[in-house]
Amino acid sequence: MQKEPGKEYDFVIIGSGLGGLACAYILASEGYSVMVLEKNHQIGGHLQVYSRDKAIFDTGVHYVGSMNKGENLYQFFKYFGILDKMKFKRLDDDKFDVIRFDDGFEYAYGQGYEEFQKNMIGYFPDEKEAILTYCKKIKDTCKKFPLYNLEVSGENYQMDSSIMELNAYEYIASITKNERLRNVLAGSNQLYAGVKEMTPFYVHALIMNSYLSGAYKFIDGGSQIAIQLSKGIRNFGGEILKRKKVVAAEYNEAGEVSAVVLENGEKFRAKQYISNIHPAVTIDIFGEHRFLQVYRNRIKNLKNSISTFLVHFSFHENAFEYLNYNIYQHHIEDVWGGVEYDKETWPQTYFICTPFISKHKKYAESMSIMTYMDADETARWSETMHTVAEPGKRGEGYEEFKKQKEEQVIRRVEEVFPGIREKIKAVHSASPLTFRDYIGNKDGSLYGVMKNSASPTRTQINTKTRIPNLHLTGQNISMHGILGVTVSAFVTCFAFVDKEKIIQKVKNA
Repeated sequence: MQKEPGKEYDFVIIGSGLGGLACAYILASEGYSVMVLEKNHQIGGHLQVYSRDKAIFDTGVHYVGSMNKGENLYQFFKYFGILDKMKFKRLDDDKFDVIRFDDGFEYAYGQGYEEFQKNMIGYFPDEKEAILTYCKKIKDTCKKFPLYNLEVSGENYQMDSSIMELNAYEYIASITKNERLRNVLAGSNQLYAGVKEMTPFYVHALIMNSYLSGAYKFIDGGSQIAIQLSKGIRNFGGEILKRKKVVAAEYNEAGEVSAVVLENGEKFRAKQYISNIHPAVTIDIFGEHRFLQVYRNRIKNLKNSISTFLVHFSFHENAFEYLNYNIYQHHIEDVWGGVEYDKETWPQTYFICTPFISKHKKYAESMSIMTYMDADETARWSETMHTVAEPGKRGEGYEEFKKQKEEQVIRRVEEVFPGIREKIKAVHSASPLTFRDYIGNKDGSLYGVMKNSASPTRTQINTKTRIPNLHLTGQNISMHGILGVTVSAFVTCFAFVDKEKIIQKVKNA
């Protein structure tokens, strides 16, 4: 598709991750002309999938919550017109997540608060009061976030220090002295790359509540969200172009962006611009001098969440039975300890899932294992770039590094599933560099800017910038994850649409 020469759009959106696509859909459906520019050969950001040995692998989204009828993400997907076009597999009611420890003990999270409480009280009969208190605290916390309840008015949680400054680890520790229960309740903290000293309880609460409200896998991969959203955007006249890397901006006399400039010199003009890429990278593209020094310094010095090493096994045919739940494996007792890992005994904590592929129902075609990895481990290859759009080489040393890390992961997973090695047909992996190159942040961070209960205002980033017609969206603005990014897209678009009316459309969908 070629753009019309000299055309000015209402909106140019940089980056086709979920935040960019959701903004594009909202604005296009309200009658605005929209252009989405994506630097890669595939749209979707963390929603991307890839295929190896005829097996489909997700890069970032392995399951999703809040999908029970009427729940917030269910309603958002209905509003986007994609719910009935997507294929979901509900995870087991009695265990959608299993928290597993080195001693072999397993603790299952059941779907819904009733099932969750029943399971937990069964494991910890003397801790009933703590478990009920914990569940009530999650519900009470979630009530403080209006948009997560499909409301536009209500308490401003950002001004409530009792919400923003409550630390997740400290709160859970305050309700029970039972160390194992503490670790079970926080056992899926890989969902937000939890850091003991930093992670606020509200992050834990919003994410736990989401999965307790309907946990599902995508059948045949999560890229269907991006595919269906892009169809909706185009139906409303919006445009999406791939392999269009934005590297700079031009300005008018009023200090507004007049055009964005691509790597190949091409220019796109719009009245408004929305950046769905990391705020620090956005500053680089749009010019450091356009932002106040205090803002630049704050954004550039914010701590990003740790990156990941993602390993995919493809299995021999009918070799490994499909698991309709996920496993969070901890080889150390402290479930928060995997972030500061020891390289010799790595990986200490990791996530295991088997994607559901429609043609194989009883047996798994593949397995995905996601574990923490610091970007420093791949720093020696940081000057390299390797994507489909920019196919550079990292060299033999990098491949050897990956093979060594893959072997460490296989040895660990053999402790959980003895004999699994013989069932593996092929192994593929992605490092922090892979995530950096495809997602567009500087260190391969999985969930962007870390929220910090010790200084919450420092990690709050406004959707509006000092440049009058440049706005931000994506996982750094509100929260990460499918639900968090969708909410942040609505927050960004509230500057251009009637928020009461748009949320009513979501509720009525």
